[in-house]
Amino acid sequence: MHAVIGYEGPAMDPVYRRVATDFETVKASVEALMDASVTWWAADQLRTRSTRPWNTDGKQLPLVHHASVNLRVKFRDFAAMSTWIGGHVADIEGFRVERIAWALTEKRRIQLIRQVRERAVHDARDRAQLYADSLGLGTVVPVALADAGMLGAGVHPDGGVGSGRPVTRSAMAGADAAAVELVPQDIEVTASVDARFIAG
Repeated sequence: MHAVIGYEGPAMDPVYRRVATDFETVKASVEALMDASVTWWAADQLRTRSTRPWNTDGKQLPLVHHASVNLRVKFRDFAAMSTWIGGHVADIEGFRVERIAWALTEKRRIQLIRQVRERAVHDARDRAQLYADSLGLGTVVPVALADAGMLGAGVHPDGGVGSGRPVTRSAMAGADAAAVELVPQDIEVTASVDARFIAG
């Protein structure tokens, strides 16, 4: 989850202090969820700037001072993230969610890659055997196997033999989550292989 805490006003000191105070509140709420629901978090340095806007008549207005800090928080529990956004930080005026990026943990990503690669290899063997059976050539024996595009000539037109069954990761926040119910995007993991077989 990417979020920002920001305020603006006619004087820098109160704007800066509001951001700093709210940041400490958000920080405490995140750290209370560490290990149980949050796996990692980070925040940028508190940034300040001043602008002098113009009105519709072309007159330059007094300075407006801005202060903000960006946060990134990784959740492993979607329901906890919904509750946190809809409850713990909902009353913080300057807090806003910029975007949510859905991703697999490294461990889960490696597991899924292994699964789809195995499926791709089995699919390549099954297809080759089907072709050999249709010609009465007997059992096929693999002689070469590589990632798509690595065997040179004879590459499958679609860039390799795919598993045909991508693995997706999807989940929904629990029904008892606070006001916000988040629905993660599917994450698709695919693999393609080139294979050569002999038959007979």
